Amino acid sequence: MRLTTKGRFAVTAMIDLALRQGNGPVTLSAISERQEISLSYLEQLFGKLRRHQIVESVRGPGGGYNLARKAEDVTVADIIIAVDEPLDATQCGGKENCHSPDHAGGSRCMTHDLWSTLNAKMVEYLDSVSLKDLVDQQHAQQQAQQKKTLEQNVVVMHRSHLVA
Repeated sequence: MRLTTKGRFAVTAMIDLALRQGNGPVTLSAISERQEISLSYLEQLFGKLRRHQIVESVRGPGGGYNLARKAEDVTVADIIIAVDEPLDATQCGGKENCHSPDHAGGSRCMTHDLWSTLNAKMVEYLDSVSLKDLVDQQHAQQQAQQKKTLEQNVVVMHRSHLVA
């Protein structure tokens, strides 16, 4: 069981959007360029996100997309479910007909409960991570990178003064 590109791209695009919320509507072409995701693919994803009231569109010049809710009120599970990403580790989609998926009366596999519990844990975890958590994580990483770059520049400047 793995998350497909649809879910990964949707979460990535939503982080990008949330990072820029204070600057007005964000265009899909800008997200496409920054995240290297096809514009037509983003249009499909954002259509679904809009229908689930996670984003709202702003038309006209200077238009784009805004979050429809606060970042702390949007979870990763909300995003993934909105774009129709299946969160299912069972072979049967929860129908308990694992050995004969084409028949309603198919028998249940011995590991059905294991995969069903994994599904519940995945949804529980993804529902516990908000878009704000991911934005905060990005800000922390950016600050750490800026600090590292600054420290490297100080070392280079210090060494150049020693050499002179």
